[in-house]
Amino acid sequence: MKLNRLTSFLVFSIIWLIGINNDTYGQEFSGWNTNFTKKNVELTELKSGGPPKDGIPAIKEPVFISQNKAEKWIGDSEPIIAFQHNGETRAYPLQILIWHEIVNDQFSETPVLITFCPLCYSAIVFDRRIDGVTHEFGVSGFLRHSDMIMFDRKTESLWQQFTGEAVVGDYTGTRLKILPSQIMSFEQFRETYPQGIVLSKETGYQRPYGQNPYAGYDDINNTPLFMDEPLDGRLKPMQKVIGVQVEGFQKAYPYSITKEQKIIHDELDDRPVVVFHVEGARSAMDASQISKSRKDGTTGVFHSTIDGQTLTFNFDDDNITDNQTGSRWNISGKAVSGPLEGRLLEPLIFGDYFAFAWLVFWPDTEIYTQN
Repeated sequence: MKLNRLTSFLVFSIIWLIGINNDTYGQEFSGWNTNFTKKNVELTELKSGGPPKDGIPAIKEPVFISQNKAEKWIGDSEPIIAFQHNGETRAYPLQILIWHEIVNDQFSETPVLITFCPLCYSAIVFDRRIDGVTHEFGVSGFLRHSDMIMFDRKTESLWQQFTGEAVVGDYTGTRLKILPSQIMSFEQFRETYPQGIVLSKETGYQRPYGQNPYAGYDDINNTPLFMDEPLDGRLKPMQKVIGVQVEGFQKAYPYSITKEQKIIHDELDDRPVVVFHVEGARSAMDASQISKSRKDGTTGVFHSTIDGQTLTFNFDDDNITDNQTGSRWNISGKAVSGPLEGRLLEPLIFGDYFAFAWLVFWPDTEIYTQN
């Protein structure tokens, strides 16, 4: 960690000390109704992040507002999690998620779990049904590999946010289904989903929304908090990557390459895919005010075949176009003009993460290198 960043981490130094001093597992796990006899990780791997169970309050009754109302407090380039299901689209601003980490939401008949772990920069959406039963989730206060541990309120099993797997408790070994989502700027959300609605700051809690309590954390020269394990040396730990999962196979695309190339054509699981990385969203974890943070851009990963035809793409004059039809595409994988207007590329399960997190959970991942 660089010396001039130390003041930005004062609050987290205090949190760390709380966690270190609370190293008696009988104390750490008191008040839990979890079945600790059932687990697939050692309990010593679970570290206190400082706040206790529900000390970071999950949102369980989210309120949504129009884009016009939201624009009064969220900047055009601020990052949001965009999620679409059955024709409904909602934006979850990271300026809110950074303080709550979990939103329990409902899309028609589908209950969903919107999650964001700031320490891993992992924004992941899950179906929160287990064997057909809807569950509500909260923030446990534990971390493993610097990643948030969630818990369900029925059995208080402990779930790894990065993988969606229960690691301790009755549900050990069960995995939540990951649903496609995307971090983009608020402006891109408005352009792409004009009818979409936005999570309101009326959460029932008083938090300084818009401020980043982790100021300076998103620095490629930093080291991750709460990580005692050896770090994978293939990439700098705080370097960002686009991580992609396809049928049990994982691949990481370093930002250092994708930001330069803009468009990458590849093949995963014997199917052609395309990776986009264009201008757009700011980091939520750079400056103390998210609206003033560094611009990292917006990414998207899609299967690149439509009606049996594999498309290849170009980026020119800030536009994505395909070579086969000349149609223009947006970052959500939708053709916005040309012969294919209205058509959608199939999204893959992907996300934007700090490299250390992707590598520790998917150590066998392939890493894309420049040709």
